[in-house]
Amino acid sequence: MDGDVIRDIFVIGGGINGCGIARDAAGRGYSVVLAEMKDFASGTSSASTKLIHGGLRYLEHYEFRLVREALMEREVLWAMAPHVIWPMRFVLPFQTGGPRPAWLIRLGLFLYDYIGGRKLLPATRTLDLAKDPAGGPLKKLFRKAFEYSDGWVDDARLVVLNARDAANRGADIRTGTKVVTARRENGHWNVETENVDTGAREIFRARMLVNAAGPWVDKVLASSFGRNDVHNVRLVQGSHIVVKKKFADPRAYFFQNPDGRIIFAIPYQEEFTLIGTTDRDYQGDPRDVRISDAEIGYLCQSASEYFSEPVTRDDIVWTYSGVRPLFDDGASKAQEATRDYVLKVEGGEGVAPLLNIFGGKLTTYRRLAESALEKIGEAIGVKGDRWTAQSRLPGGDFKVDGFDAEVKALSSRFPFLASVHARRLVRLYGTRAAAMLEGAKTIDDLGRHFGSDLYEREVRWLMKEEWARHAEDVLWRRTKRGLHLTVDETAALEDYMTAAEAAVPPHSNVRHS
Repeated sequence: MDGDVIRDIFVIGGGINGCGIARDAAGRGYSVVLAEMKDFASGTSSASTKLIHGGLRYLEHYEFRLVREALMEREVLWAMAPHVIWPMRFVLPFQTGGPRPAWLIRLGLFLYDYIGGRKLLPATRTLDLAKDPAGGPLKKLFRKAFEYSDGWVDDARLVVLNARDAANRGADIRTGTKVVTARRENGHWNVETENVDTGAREIFRARMLVNAAGPWVDKVLASSFGRNDVHNVRLVQGSHIVVKKKFADPRAYFFQNPDGRIIFAIPYQEEFTLIGTTDRDYQGDPRDVRISDAEIGYLCQSASEYFSEPVTRDDIVWTYSGVRPLFDDGASKAQEATRDYVLKVEGGEGVAPLLNIFGGKLTTYRRLAESALEKIGEAIGVKGDRWTAQSRLPGGDFKVDGFDAEVKALSSRFPFLASVHARRLVRLYGTRAAAMLEGAKTIDDLGRHFGSDLYEREVRWLMKEEWARHAEDVLWRRTKRGLHLTVDETAALEDYMTAAEAAVPPHSNVRHS
């Protein structure tokens, strides 16, 4: 029973904002509990276009502060986690008479290059598509393009690495834990939680509550606090399709549609191309979101306007959808709603404070967490200083240009690994991959083979170190091996994990060096 201990902060929500705040707070010396109803990044944070970017199109909506902050964060985050974040060049084909004139694109890219303190990322350049390989997959009517820099991120891994580091720094991290009620009592919060698997309930007491429930932020206010009159977020559905590889070039494409919207076509998981996203208002329960037939048609048609080889429904190997909880600023169109974040504190002066987190994006999560810690400090007292800008996430303690060297070192230490296997493990776990494989001399030492290059040793690691509880957690958030395993292999993995969890609860909140 934790009800006798008063923690500093209780965080609701295990998406990027909740985990980022928990990590920052724990690193400053606050006592922290985080409760996530399902799995880390099981909502919006694993359904992104997987970019660390300034948001070129946000300049059209005069969101200069957001864009500048995001541009400044690209290289900060890259240095924090060079295993799960890396630079990517984007090719923006230009067509006379398109939705945006050339001068506007040049102006936007000029600002993109110079307002964000770019140091390592290369600058914009103009391409002759008749000569550059980027023109190969495109229709011949596209003769010119602009190429600029942004970053790629494994979004779900970014979330779980923040959770892992928060736990390493002393935070109490709970997945599969639903907040049932939260009420103020004697100047602090009484939070009742329920384990979604066992039904067991616990009471936590905390000086401050942080509502970082993403699309469910208003629902938490209604169900846990009894406030049914709230409407702070605008839910916007974004859907993506993953298709068979459409091009070999390592660069991604930025396509402008006649309706003014944009989509990306991005190299994905070595063998595929990721195409998205859509933008449309969503009214249902966020957990029920699915790509619609109209969205599939839109993405296929939009990409086919650019690629010489059309994108068809038969090409699709996977789809995913998410709901972005944008702050409701009254914008008339979903794509015009602000992507900026808004933090609101309620309470104080003897009343236990509540911090509600609205909006935000992957790229600015660290800055959002710093802003949240400012408000937490004002409400319950300051502890520690800002520290995350120079930090490393678990496994990210190598140079930003050192990825290939890390792969070579892992392959040398464990020569039985296939080169693609070693590369995948470093991409997911960085320097921690060696700790996972410690003691293995042959591939058989990795234990049961579940399909593709997924073995028992990795599954056990994910259960013990990264709170994986179900096959879905492993296959679609921690590794993306779901793109390669069969239905029967997935079922076998679920059976294995269920039995292993029943035998020994594997979740780890212990500190690691």
